[in-house]
Order: sequence, then C-alpha cells, then structure tokens
Amino acid sequence: MSVETKTLSKLISEYFWKEGFTLSTAESCTAGNVAAIITAVPGSSRFYKGGVVAYANEVKEELLHVKKETLEAKGAVSEETVVEMVNGAMEVLHTDYAVATSGVAGPGGGTPDKPVGTIWVAAGNKEKVLTAKLTDDEGRDKNIQAATAKTLQLLLELCQKQENEE
Repeated sequence: MSVETKTLSKLISEYFWKEGFTLSTAESCTAGNVAAIITAVPGSSRFYKGGVVAYANEVKEELLHVKKETLEAKGAVSEETVVEMVNGAMEVLHTDYAVATSGVAGPGGGTPDKPVGTIWVAAGNKEKVLTAKLTDDEGRDKNIQAATAKTLQLLLELCQKQENEE
C-alpha cells in the first residue's frame, strides 16, 4: 500500500465514521484492491459492508444490475458501465455510497478503441456519481495501483463535496 492510498483511506474512514454512512465496492480490473485498501484501516467494519469483484459481464449484469444494453452498446470499459456498477452496488449491498472500477489493466486485452491502460472509475451516492477515465499504460501493477488511487481520490472528493453542502 502506498503512502498516498493509506492517507486517502484514513481520510475516507474518518468521514464515514463521523457521518455514519455505509460503503460498498464493485470492482472489475482492480479485483478487490480498493476493498483491501479501505479495510486496511482499523475500524472499517463500522462502515464498509462488502464488495463484488465482477470480472465477467454476466456478474456485472446479474449481481450489479448493469444493463445488458449498456454492455452491448458501450462495453464493460465505459463510463456508463461504472455508473451502473455504483448504483447496483448501493442497491444490492444496501449502502449509502459505492465505488466501481472497470478497465483494461493489461498486458493484453486492449483494442484500438480501448487500449491497455484504459480504465474507468466511479464513486457515488444516491444523489451524485463522479467518474474519471485513466488512459496511461504503465504496466499491469501500476495500472491497478493508479486506478485504485484515483477511485479513492474520487470518493474523498465526493465526501468533501457532501460535507461542504451540509
């Protein structure tokens, strides 16, 4: 775990402890890495309910309620898919917030439209979902680390926006 992700996780934990909100994860290309970083902070069981590692499209559809039409029209690696993964995770895991990741971590699997390193991440609650697209290919491990860090950054940004609106 990098210093950056450890710091982000601690700040996120403090927000969720203070506000009493719950969190879930829906991960594809990061394969549970976001969940591992979040649960590395002692006391995370007070707010983190669980996650789904949804590598296959069938899992995205059946467990996270991503629409088949979305996957066919936009693909698993798309902004639309991660938004639906966030909403599906909140619904099926009964949480206030969720994060999602889907992408091509590499080294293979890329296409001309979605080369290796293309990763969509999202963080959301019932009112808002923030998304970001990563496009740099630094190798599989670094791609996963970058997606994990960006997901945590988005979640913290969303939490800070919520706090400022209260």
